[in-house]
Amino acid sequence: MTQEAAAPPVLEIRNLSIELPRKADRRHAVKDVNLTLNRGEILCVVGESGSGKSVMSSAIMNAVAPGLTISSGEILFKGEDVLTFSEDRLRDMRGARIAMIYQEPMAALNPSMKVGKQVDEVFQYHRPDIRPAGRRAETLKLFEQMHLPTPQRIYDSYPHQISGGQCQRVVIAMALACKPDILIADEPTTALDVTTQRQILSLIQELKGIYDNGTIFITHDFGVVADIADRVAVMCWGEVIEHGPADQVLMHPREDYTRLLVDAMPALETTRVPDLSRDDAPVLEARHLHKTYDVGSKEVHALKDANFVLRRGETLAVVGESGSGKSTLAKALIRLTEPTEGSVIIHERDFLRLRGRELQAARREIQMIFQDPFGSLNPSHTVGYIVTRGPVLMGVPKDAARERAFELLDLVGLQREAFYRYPRNFSGGQRQRIGIARALSMEPDVVIADESVSALDLSVQKQVLRLINDLQRKLNNGIIFITHDLRVAAQISDYITVMERGVMVEFGTAEDVFSAPKHSYTKMLLEAAPGKDWHPPRLSPEDAERIIAETAESRIA
Repeated sequence: MTQEAAAPPVLEIRNLSIELPRKADRRHAVKDVNLTLNRGEILCVVGESGSGKSVMSSAIMNAVAPGLTISSGEILFKGEDVLTFSEDRLRDMRGARIAMIYQEPMAALNPSMKVGKQVDEVFQYHRPDIRPAGRRAETLKLFEQMHLPTPQRIYDSYPHQISGGQCQRVVIAMALACKPDILIADEPTTALDVTTQRQILSLIQELKGIYDNGTIFITHDFGVVADIADRVAVMCWGEVIEHGPADQVLMHPREDYTRLLVDAMPALETTRVPDLSRDDAPVLEARHLHKTYDVGSKEVHALKDANFVLRRGETLAVVGESGSGKSTLAKALIRLTEPTEGSVIIHERDFLRLRGRELQAARREIQMIFQDPFGSLNPSHTVGYIVTRGPVLMGVPKDAARERAFELLDLVGLQREAFYRYPRNFSGGQRQRIGIARALSMEPDVVIADESVSALDLSVQKQVLRLINDLQRKLNNGIIFITHDLRVAAQISDYITVMERGVMVEFGTAEDVFSAPKHSYTKMLLEAAPGKDWHPPRLSPEDAERIIAETAESRIA
């Protein structure tokens, strides 16, 4: 056995349990967890929302949220139990020996302080022996290691003056400033575009070799796991249910729940083939749409000359990164923002030219499913009120609107009792089903889904995508599906358009875009997709339904 293989783990978690407050949905946030972390490895902790992965990571720094109680266990850092450290020792340890990279880089940085000074502050606290000029030099050296362009300019910039990816690199520099033994990365790429995500993942792998630290990478995305993990721990309702080398967990998972999560990862393979011979009238046609904003003395072209046709029963996926113009397109189509030029033809009328009662009547023909299932539903109203409000305002009798709401709740897979409950009583996936029911209550011909599954766990995302496909087959409406995720686009679209800087740079059938992309930007997006070379084992629909049912029963029990 080599000396390196025989080295003790840098971190060892033994029988860790953390209790939730009374009246929570379960007793433990973390239950009897045992894990080790070695130098020079990346341990991916994967699980859905509420699985306990972030609570466990906060316990490693002995910083669990108020209301949570560490009821048993040890967390051994270099052989010493972190849970017994005094506040002074914890302050010295946090940020120096054990450091954290947070999910949202803009929230982790002080907006009123230049980013260079924020990294400088880490040295000032943990390395008071370094003089100011030395701190600046060390910070600039870190920025070069992070592959930040023009480190001097970045040093003197405020967070809002640099991109999200650059902000995340600054946060990583802060975490690595004191060469920590353990780096905890809590969903550090979730808020980033796919190309920026790819760069950050490559950087984390590169830095592992330079610093020889142990990295705990927390994520819900198995594609990310496939790209960077040495070992994987799968958490479900506070317990580590499976743990092993990455290849074993990804390709030969033992536990049904792990198999379900792996199966929920969308494939980079198209599932629909449109009928190219159709010549029936389109349900919506966009003609030369432009949207220009005046920013100071400059004109910003958020949308440039967008043109496409959508027919009944078809789905057009609009794909692009942040700032590409895809949400501007969605808002322009539904008139949440007024286009500068162009036409949106619905039923042979220009929707953009309608006014007053004529516009109000036409709005029912095009509806939106919003991105955030938590923020898009009024918490003070019942589901029944939310789903019936639109039809009632359009003149539908209350009794008829109520019966239609019951039908829609059944259609989206919710019980009739949901009509009388409030949004807070439902999970994220259930709330998104309510959002779908609300959009369909107006019986629209066109539905715009703006990143409508991006906030959901993968297994829930798969269920909602299947629901949207099933509803389209029954209702025969046209769908415009806005997404940054090519995997999601592959599962739901007949056609795909790729947007960059307000321009539709590519348009074609989903199969053509995936198999023979023409534009360099499309090729770059496909190349950057996490886990693109991983081909996970798949479950049959019957096995997936069985595991979902058994998981739900075990949670109730």
